[in-house]
Amino acid sequence: MNAFGWLQLALYVVVLLALARPLGTYMAAVYEGRAKFAQRLGGPLERMLYRAAGVDPAREMGWIEYALAMLWFNLLGALAVYALQRLQLALPLNPQAFAGVAADSAFNTAVSFASNTNWQGYGGESTMSYLTQLLGLAVQNFVSAATGMAVLVALIRGFTRWQTGAIGNFWCDLVRSTVYILLPLSLALALALASQGVVQSFAPYGTVTLVQPVTYDAPATGADGQPARDAKGNAVTERKTATEQTVPLGPAASQIAIKQLGTNGGGFFNVNSAHPFENPTPLSNFLEVLAILLIPAALCCTFGTMIGDPRQGWALLAAMTFAFVVLLAATYALESQGNPALAGLGVDQTATAANPGGNMEGKEVRFGVANSALWAVATTSASNGSVNSMHDSFLPLAGMIPMWLMQLGEVIFGGVGSGLYGMIVFAIVAVFIAGLMVGRTPEYLGKKIEAFEIKMASIGILVPPFVVLGGTALAVLLDSGRAGVANPAGHGFSEILYAFSSAGNNNGSAFAGLSANTPFYNTTLGLAMLFARYWLAVPVLALAGALAAARHVPPSVGTLPTHTPLFVVVLLATVLTVGALTFVPALALGPVVEHLQLSAGR
Repeated sequence: MNAFGWLQLALYVVVLLALARPLGTYMAAVYEGRAKFAQRLGGPLERMLYRAAGVDPAREMGWIEYALAMLWFNLLGALAVYALQRLQLALPLNPQAFAGVAADSAFNTAVSFASNTNWQGYGGESTMSYLTQLLGLAVQNFVSAATGMAVLVALIRGFTRWQTGAIGNFWCDLVRSTVYILLPLSLALALALASQGVVQSFAPYGTVTLVQPVTYDAPATGADGQPARDAKGNAVTERKTATEQTVPLGPAASQIAIKQLGTNGGGFFNVNSAHPFENPTPLSNFLEVLAILLIPAALCCTFGTMIGDPRQGWALLAAMTFAFVVLLAATYALESQGNPALAGLGVDQTATAANPGGNMEGKEVRFGVANSALWAVATTSASNGSVNSMHDSFLPLAGMIPMWLMQLGEVIFGGVGSGLYGMIVFAIVAVFIAGLMVGRTPEYLGKKIEAFEIKMASIGILVPPFVVLGGTALAVLLDSGRAGVANPAGHGFSEILYAFSSAGNNNGSAFAGLSANTPFYNTTLGLAMLFARYWLAVPVLALAGALAAARHVPPSVGTLPTHTPLFVVVLLATVLTVGALTFVPALALGPVVEHLQLSAGR
């Protein structure tokens, strides 16, 4: 831990907040139809898409029609990704002649990318063809992110409209999010990344001769060309000697740009943004990790602008930023101390300007502890899931922080759209609790909070913990769940808990020690991703419909101000209390007990 590391973290936060306001204001103009210059450039494409789909953008929808359109669109997207994976051997743009993906893995991946989770149980450079990566995964990176933004905009309209059943047009919100926001930002970032050396090619993989042959254990394949597994579901390996190395190429820069901006996170390569072809330089690292939180932070300003009170957006952004900064500082401090087991052996892990120091296991030396900690906290604050280091190698308490950030519901910034509408759900609950405590009327942004609103908010808060804890319990109980654990005791439990925390909150990162590409985990994690995405989005749309139909309630002496520092504290207390009460017992069985064992030298 040194001054230069702290300076990098501070620079990141300053740049993020500086960009949030102009981007947020622009996005509000897009959704309100006021972005005239952008509409002149992208208008022809927008109108062409409407004509091709037979959509009337002026016709608005009620919340049920809006939700059905969203569900049907996502279902068709998942089916398309599934079909591309299964048929990729017979399709073009497959220079490596990759076989079709197994049914359970294809299901998991299709659900993962359609739900904006991007959990990956496969190695991208050894499994997916260029066509699958581009037409399947990259397209879903755009539209799954745009879906979350559309749901958020519908909820915002619920606050700004009075006594109406209309909350907007899903197709219009989807297209505008893609054409005017995600596409131009992705194009700019892709060009910047390509300038830093991120690969963008359709050429077949290259080969280089090794200076010294390497002997290793490789996964064995069965007669069907799929990885062979034993009766317990563990991968079967065989001894091989390599004299050449395959250098994977592909259209990576274009997919990496939208995977970060859309808080998708799915890596083109197996080790994600730790790969030098995905993340080659300190500048590419900064741009990618900045892109992860850029749109979620800016949407807070969009929210304030669209409801006509920027202070409300700043209050939500302040709550997110405060929690982010505290947990980022804690992670960096913990990882900078180094591994106590190595300290007991006399190994100096002190960080200096010339030596990154600290716990460097699982980290790229070119990024060091500070940038690894920053990425880990940013990617789990957002529902992103990309990594530039292996979270499995973090020290127990440092690894617990990214896990807990996901378990909070990923509302500390969160995914594009989904993070903010999750935080607004918590704000509604916070207003209701505060009203009960002090006898004030439960109101939020001019709308009275009644029984139906609280029921929908409760569903949104309770579904992710149910999915996470229920899935973890099932995996621990069954042999097929325990078979994938690579480490014993507390760390093995943490691997399972992390996997379901990631899937149950649409994150996609992993502890990496869990062999999750098995029928059990592909199926259970796929179902967890489905529940986590749509059992939140649909209640949020129902909430939007109820708010839009309600009357406007003018502020009175009984109204709790929701733009003040006091409300920021109440909101954070609500989020943290729910997370603590729900997950502390499970965390005590995993990272906490592992920390105690490590400190005791066991």
